[in-house]
Amino acid sequence: MNQKAMLPSEFMVLSNHIYEYKKGIRNLVLFTLNAKYESMACERLRNQNIDYVVQRVEDRNVNIYFGESCCLDVVRTFINRPVNQLSPEEDFMLGALLGYDICKQCTRFCKKKNQLNSAERNIA
Repeated sequence: MNQKAMLPSEFMVLSNHIYEYKKGIRNLVLFTLNAKYESMACERLRNQNIDYVVQRVEDRNVNIYFGESCCLDVVRTFINRPVNQLSPEEDFMLGALLGYDICKQCTRFCKKKNQLNSAERNIA
């Protein structure tokens, strides 16, 4: 049987992300997949000479960030904890690096910052 036919559908998504990165559409990609396929995904990135960083997500998944080394250097400064625990500033940087709509990122940042400030005022 053809090896491509045996791969999970996530690898079609990974192939598309790699294509977009190689074409310059994205500088950084965040790809989440089942941890049992981590080694296969990392091997594919190594074979393409693409820099990457792996972050564990719970027990069954991993986040694989890949792309430009300078972007990954920034990501490495805050992936020591889950994405949902990022500060508003880190969350904003990650979204911007991933190419998310900058106006939506600004709105998200202000909302997160206001929630954080409100929670701090309630504690004091």
